[in-house]
Amino acid sequence: MAKHSKPGNAEKYRLQLIELLENFEKHLKNSELRTQVLELVPATELLQNLGCSLIPSPDTGSARARILAYMKKYVGVVLSGEELMVVAGISEYARRIRELRVQFGWKILTGVTLKNMESEEIAELFDSGYTQLKPDQYILVSDKEDTQAAHRWNVANDIRKTKGLSVRDKILKYFRSFVGMEISGEELRYVAGNKTEWARRTRELRTEFGWPVMTRFTGRPDLPVGIYLLEKDRQAPEHDRKIPEPVYRAVLVRDNYTCQDCKWTHEQWNRSDARHLEAHHIKPHAEGGSNTADNLITLCNICHDERHRKC
Repeated sequence: MAKHSKPGNAEKYRLQLIELLENFEKHLKNSELRTQVLELVPATELLQNLGCSLIPSPDTGSARARILAYMKKYVGVVLSGEELMVVAGISEYARRIRELRVQFGWKILTGVTLKNMESEEIAELFDSGYTQLKPDQYILVSDKEDTQAAHRWNVANDIRKTKGLSVRDKILKYFRSFVGMEISGEELRYVAGNKTEWARRTRELRTEFGWPVMTRFTGRPDLPVGIYLLEKDRQAPEHDRKIPEPVYRAVLVRDNYTCQDCKWTHEQWNRSDARHLEAHHIKPHAEGGSNTADNLITLCNICHDERHRKC
């Protein structure tokens, strides 16, 4: 059974470690191999105790609590597994991170998931070199606990095991189970059976199949990086699915993410609100209207429907 680290006086542990290493000089010169190894064993425990003592707080008595306290100090920053292991004081830090994500609802993404995300989102985190992400890197994307996460992970597990569904269908089924709720890329990757295609399939649901799956770069700038949200359980009309995504984004930015008829914005949104933003063809697509920014305006879906009723 692994020993538990003992948070305490960091300076005391530092001095004890220095003393041990200074005394080790004689063993390095004169002792046989096993004696050398045994003399170093306490150093591991001292290092763990020193590391977990760097966050002195009555609320960080467990490895999981120390990891969370550390990550909350650096929300939005990619952290290495090595530094989380130091503050955890245990080698099984990865399991504690998973518990924080699955059982307690903290939105933590791994390096594996980050590498699969859309390039625009990753570019916001790194100036360069984002393709060099490692599996044992982590980022806490929000300092708010998600109290419904445990329930969602149970649903994700059931959908993941469903036979006869494609990865895209599983992701869509998961989205439709939680319309209007923030879902992390980590959840979607799990639903997809940890297949790297999860991000591409999610994007296809929006760009090819017309489901209003939003990210901070596709209509919901208020969402954290790595978070997705199905705004409504409804597909866009087929002709609206032809709009290239860069054009769609440009129209939203140009119109300041605001419905040009009723002036509704996402700042007014809540879970009981059925609205989301769409792009409307000024000259109808059926009449030869182009999928270009000058022929598109931003409307909420309610005003969009009203425009089409009047046509």
